[in-house]
Amino acid sequence: MPYIKTRDGTDLYVKDWGSGRPVVLIHGWPLSSDSWDAQAMALADAGFRAIAYDRRGFGRSSQPWTGYDYDTLTDDLAEVLEQTGATEDATLVGFSMGGGEVARYMTRHEGKGVVAAGLIASVVPYMLKTEDNPHGVPEDQLASIGEGIKKDRYGFFQTFLKQFLGMGFISSPVSSETVDWAWGQTNLAGLKPILACAQSFGHTDFRGDLPAFRVPTLIVHGTSDQTVPIDATGRQAAKGISGSQLVEYDGAPHGLTITESDRFTNDLLTFLGK
Repeated sequence: MPYIKTRDGTDLYVKDWGSGRPVVLIHGWPLSSDSWDAQAMALADAGFRAIAYDRRGFGRSSQPWTGYDYDTLTDDLAEVLEQTGATEDATLVGFSMGGGEVARYMTRHEGKGVVAAGLIASVVPYMLKTEDNPHGVPEDQLASIGEGIKKDRYGFFQTFLKQFLGMGFISSPVSSETVDWAWGQTNLAGLKPILACAQSFGHTDFRGDLPAFRVPTLIVHGTSDQTVPIDATGRQAAKGISGSQLVEYDGAPHGLTITESDRFTNDLLTFLGK
């Protein structure tokens, strides 16, 4: 490693830390595997094997023109599991957009080799507001993401990331340097992948994937998440996944793996039995 090559020739950058039972960390839009560093280090220190990879089009992975639908992205996840040898006793943990790959893996690949799952501030089961999903995000609001990126990508992400990380006019759970770091992460991604993945996570319906979760599942979501509303996602996922555990972080924003890093890391380790 650090790269694996997928069936269509895409190079995926993979970080593989520690040894033991594998925990595969799938990052959110529009960041990279580096956003998992705090958790990956804690997992490795606790005797797990932490595997995190850059989604195609993001971070240090290559930027093909196609393949940003969830079926293809989930096949990429399957390739990571296969080529790293993490094919047994694996836990899949997806943040935000990454929750979609976890959900689709449970159906498309029948949860092969997976013994536990985590949906963290995840888009699962459905982001789009419809008649049967009244708490979702309106279509015009989702469309404004692409419009804002096309008009002024760098300005858009400065504003977006402040909401993502819960920054206010008076107080903030993170430093301005953390926002700068996250902004730098967005600049590693290709424009086509950014736009295509925004379309995918905003419009893919995972409600049909929920019954395929037949493993212990941890769901963590902030109650003040303005990016991925908890009523349309975390709470609905908990209703649809039998035996799942929902942990709500009161007042937490979307980027809780960063803003509530210590708490979340401890919750994840507890879930994993440490």
